[in-house]
Amino acid sequence: MSHRAAIRISVSFCRLLERRADSLGWYETMKKRVVGLGEVLWDILPERTCLGGAPANFAYITTLMGDQGIVASRVGVDSQGVEALRRMKELGLVIRHVQTDRKRPTGTVNVQLDAQGQARFEIAQPVAWDFFEWTEDWQRLAQDTDAVCFGSLAQRSEESGTTIRRFLRATSQSTVKVFDVNLRQSYYSQKVLAESMRLADIVKLNDEELPKIMSLSGFPREDEKSSARRLMDAYELKLVCVTRGARGSLLVRGETSEHPGFRVKVADTVGSGDAFTAGLVHEYLRAAPLDRMNDVANRVGAWVASEVGAMPVPKGGGIEQVLAEIH
Repeated sequence: MSHRAAIRISVSFCRLLERRADSLGWYETMKKRVVGLGEVLWDILPERTCLGGAPANFAYITTLMGDQGIVASRVGVDSQGVEALRRMKELGLVIRHVQTDRKRPTGTVNVQLDAQGQARFEIAQPVAWDFFEWTEDWQRLAQDTDAVCFGSLAQRSEESGTTIRRFLRATSQSTVKVFDVNLRQSYYSQKVLAESMRLADIVKLNDEELPKIMSLSGFPREDEKSSARRLMDAYELKLVCVTRGARGSLLVRGETSEHPGFRVKVADTVGSGDAFTAGLVHEYLRAAPLDRMNDVANRVGAWVASEVGAMPVPKGGGIEQVLAEIH
């Protein structure tokens, strides 16, 4: 049986189970509750403006994968904030935990793309997501989620950084905490990175970020596998993921898994890393083997890179169809 046929059968069987469960009225309880905690913003590209922000992108792909993607963020009471909420709701995201700010604007980012579709970012400051508030609503959410993904960017302000770390500490022991590093401009520090890794179960970073973090942490320069293992030991992590762009990725825990990636025609890379993280977490929550986690994560990331924007809508037969066509 071909790999593609196996994916189709696996996805079809899962869909059959979901339809059966839904008809019995308990499908919603089968879905994992997965939170994207951090920035929501508008990516302003040369030819278009797209809804984005790594946690929101992550939550959207989580929803496509069949779980409940929940956004915990903050937007302004302005036209961009209203449109962001409308768009996220339209895409099926849970938005009732998005705070609103009457004083600060909704976040924006000017994005420049090079000839290969690689993105460079200029991030506005200060904006609504620099001022997260700790609320009873967020405390309840933290205590009732299966996984939460957060990054370093939304911790650039002391107020939001403190709130994010408080959220993570309020989660249950079983909640999977994922630190998707996302170093942007100068909006990070060794202190924030170290504390975030201490609070995380999984750390995902790219091959350019890894040596920076090793240097900031005072660790010796080593190859990727050795560096990933050193981070695991130093911060008591359960999994470290190093993405390599078009060259795939490395997963390290007790064993290792390397994936060469999938060759696609790149439209732009905005959101492809967030999609990778969503695919990885989806499989991790189901205790999938390491190689399967790696395959699914690369497949989802490649699909988003082949589409315009960070939140593409699957065509034709839905997410299972588009992923089966990535090879």
